[in-house]
Amino acid sequence: MTGTLDLVKTKGLKKSEINQLNRLLQKRLPPDRILTIDLAEAVAEISYQLRQPISLVANRRGQIVNVTLGQPWQINTPELRQVRVGPGRLCGHRVIYTRLAKSEKQAAKNGNKGNGNNGNGNNGHSVNKDNLMALAKNRLDLLAQVNVNTDGSFSRSHGEQSHLADSIEIIHLLPGRDSEGKLWKQMPACTVRMAQEEDFTALIEALEEEFQKQIPELPVRAGEERAILVGVITGDMDAWEMEDDLDELAQLARTAGATICRRFTQTRREPDPSFFLGAGKAQELALLVQELGANLVILDHELTALQHNSLQKIVGVKVLDRTELILDIFAQRAHTREGKLQVELAQLKYLMPRLIGKGTMLSRLGGGIGTRGPGETKLEIDRRRIRQRINRLEDDIVRIKNYRDTQRRMRNENHLPVIAISGYTNSGKSTLLNALTKANVFVEDKLFATLDPTTRKTTLPDHSTVLLCDTVGFIKKLPTPLVAAFRATLEEVAIANIILHVVDASHPHALDQINSVYDVLSELGAIDKPIITVLNKSELVRKEDLLWLISQVPNPVVISALKRLGFPSLMKKIQDMVEEVFPERAAAVTTKIMA
Repeated sequence: MTGTLDLVKTKGLKKSEINQLNRLLQKRLPPDRILTIDLAEAVAEISYQLRQPISLVANRRGQIVNVTLGQPWQINTPELRQVRVGPGRLCGHRVIYTRLAKSEKQAAKNGNKGNGNNGNGNNGHSVNKDNLMALAKNRLDLLAQVNVNTDGSFSRSHGEQSHLADSIEIIHLLPGRDSEGKLWKQMPACTVRMAQEEDFTALIEALEEEFQKQIPELPVRAGEERAILVGVITGDMDAWEMEDDLDELAQLARTAGATICRRFTQTRREPDPSFFLGAGKAQELALLVQELGANLVILDHELTALQHNSLQKIVGVKVLDRTELILDIFAQRAHTREGKLQVELAQLKYLMPRLIGKGTMLSRLGGGIGTRGPGETKLEIDRRRIRQRINRLEDDIVRIKNYRDTQRRMRNENHLPVIAISGYTNSGKSTLLNALTKANVFVEDKLFATLDPTTRKTTLPDHSTVLLCDTVGFIKKLPTPLVAAFRATLEEVAIANIILHVVDASHPHALDQINSVYDVLSELGAIDKPIITVLNKSELVRKEDLLWLISQVPNPVVISALKRLGFPSLMKKIQDMVEEVFPERAAAVTTKIMA
């Protein structure tokens, strides 16, 4: 196996110095040793000459597979990028790197202002936070920091010749937090000889055995994605509110086809502008991702482009926010051309502001002297194409809106009252439509099981005809791009004469769901329309709970769409409401019956 030298960071070096770095790739370590005196001295000498830190990546066979002129967090090698670590295992690679330390005499001379080499501003042998992040993200076997004196006052060990490698510090991950809340253990600094005598194989086997004990029993079907749900408790939010939100997020994730591994929460005054979570919590999340073998992180919030990219770099797997997850579910559920157009428009509007480039240096160049150059970059081309596609989709949706307007005019000419069935997702709207009209709308116990609207006729007790229109379900924190893109569909609610608000009465937070539906109705300008509240799934609710819920909502009717209970009361309530909204129609029906 041939190792690699990071040539990007070796620009400006002499050929002899590059040859020295290449010779490090030829060295071998005993499989059961962390490092050897020979290797530590060799890498310390080169680092001392170049006045720069050097990082070596070694596998468990003792081969040096990469040499990087820089610190562990700067390593960019396939051996770390492409490895997929199974639950309870480490990645099989350790990093040995140098830290250019100063002697106490030199530190005192400089006024204890830090060494300027380790990036953390401390004179002690502390470990750079970015290196600790690399340890967690890549799930390294360990970090071995070789402290190198840079002022010429080299230490002596057991009366032997001077050594550049002053001391060794070993850092490895822990299967959980220690008493101080740390995710790693930093062993006391020791001599190179003592580090050489450490049994590397026994240490790794013991660590992986402890990690295995932390793995929950989680059966996963082939091809399924393992997801960790993440939430941040901010402001006046209580912990139980976050748990409720994560319950709903778990339902969304399962609807999308994911398996939930774990929930992960943090309490903060406000989300971090860079990582959303705190930097330490982000490292802990990266470690948990590796421990559980997760390949997906889902946050119950909407992320900015910076937060999304920063967090994904740390955890090393795909990151989705709540909006992206809902958009993905909508993309799965859209079957008609109209639904697919609206979903694509919502996805593009969400993606557009999240295209990140390198500022004005990637802007399109103008014409004239001094402005000629490479022209339009890929980023600018992508943005322009997305804008063009959004314009085309919006034109198509305008045509859909005009078609729906034509349908509505025909209904008005026929004097058919339109009743929109709306409500929280998975409350039983499609089941109710099927029961009342014998429609064959797809029904499943999942969020957003049906996406495309369906309109059917039904007959009231007075033999008059009305139209029932099933609409897309609402949800808490419904993404703004979805409301905008589905406005042509959601207008069915805004234009309807009466709204049939279906509520899952068995849900423990039914009242919160009712308020979420009212929020969306208010955004659509339909909150002032006549509303009949249909308390569905009554067979699953205790009588006292049902009576309390009845007292909280307008025009309540108790039914069970699945068991077909309470339908006569519901149809009578609809008829009474239609007579209130269309008094002249009620008079015409009465005259017809008497005749």
